[in-house]
Amino acid sequence: MVVDAERPPLPDDLGRRPGDRMTATATATRRRLGIGTVGLGWMGQAHSRSFRRIPALFPDRTYEPELVVCADPVAERREWAVSGFGFASATDDWRRVVDDSAVDVVVITAPNMLHVDIAVAAAAAGKAVFCEKPVGGTPAQARTAAHAAAAAGVTTGVGYNYRWAPLVQHAAELIRSGRIGTVTNYRGRFLSCYGADPLGSLSWRYLVDEGGYGVTSDLLSHTIDLAHFLVGPITEVVGLGETFVRERPLPALAGLRGRGTQSGTHYDRGVAGGPTGAVTNEDWFGAIARFESGAVGTFETSRTMVGPESQNAFEVHGTGGSLAWNLERMNELQVYLADSPATGYTTVFGGEAYGHHGAFVPGRANPIGFEDLVTIEDHHFATAVAAGAPFDPGFDAAVAYVDVQEALLHSWDTRTWEKVTTT
Repeated sequence: MVVDAERPPLPDDLGRRPGDRMTATATATRRRLGIGTVGLGWMGQAHSRSFRRIPALFPDRTYEPELVVCADPVAERREWAVSGFGFASATDDWRRVVDDSAVDVVVITAPNMLHVDIAVAAAAAGKAVFCEKPVGGTPAQARTAAHAAAAAGVTTGVGYNYRWAPLVQHAAELIRSGRIGTVTNYRGRFLSCYGADPLGSLSWRYLVDEGGYGVTSDLLSHTIDLAHFLVGPITEVVGLGETFVRERPLPALAGLRGRGTQSGTHYDRGVAGGPTGAVTNEDWFGAIARFESGAVGTFETSRTMVGPESQNAFEVHGTGGSLAWNLERMNELQVYLADSPATGYTTVFGGEAYGHHGAFVPGRANPIGFEDLVTIEDHHFATAVAAGAPFDPGFDAAVAYVDVQEALLHSWDTRTWEKVTTT
């Protein structure tokens, strides 16, 4: 990688460093990585597109991805996996992915409660395992998967993809360099309205037996992981949850949301007056936390708030400055530095000077999107696998989250502060 000498750095008080531009020189020897994917829903499609895009985006990679086999119960998706995504084959049995000798990496994007069985089997077969969060629908399942992978000595990854936003990475650099001083306060939130419509279909995501816990597994895991990444471990919490939409329409038998999808996803809509079923996990959760560093934090997450679309956001306040980021404006970072002659926040726009932003678009303030974060994530994971090295965030990061989640769920029951027990 070479520094783009034509682009001078921004003023020092924004803490930015000149970025790297990829060279056109290919690595002489690349390790072939056979990719097997379980589930071709939204995230399965995102990761499959990611591995197809990587050769054109990262010429200096140390690996060569090959889409080997995709497992999905829906026949149309299986056909699409081969004809559209370029997998060599497709199957309705995830075990064939795990058992295929040509597969080096198993990417798990199936419903939550299937994660642990697939992850354990893949690790036992000696495959590297990338699993979308949560790694299991319950804390116990996440720990089971992590222990199995550790015993097998395989590289693991978990889909906390928001860490890979270039400006989130830049925020982490500013914090670790001491640019905003000692962190005192953290505010994290992930507010969404995908469940705000009471006619939203009763998919597996709303059922504790199929999806595990609700927003604490689905959304809060991202929020807490960003806090872990930026500030460090959480040691004590108090939390409260609530379910606001307690009944939802039962899903139809056939899907209407486009190619390869079935009704019953959390984006589908039922019919008023039709049969309904009970929602068995939580819609909303709020928490107060204390970090190991002494900082304090607040967290809120919801899938039923009217207004926020995908407001995954944080604010970090230190003795020397503050930072703020919001996924809805992911190509902007708000920076306030107390020793700057200017008052108020400065907006730093994403661009090729930050991380891998320039692999997708050149210049400044030309935005990248959600699937670009997935591609950056997959590139780093594949690089680790090719080197036989650990990846962060791996399954240990998933366990760090469920340790906090378990304390929060206990606090909801006991209505008291709970210590976070590290497992």
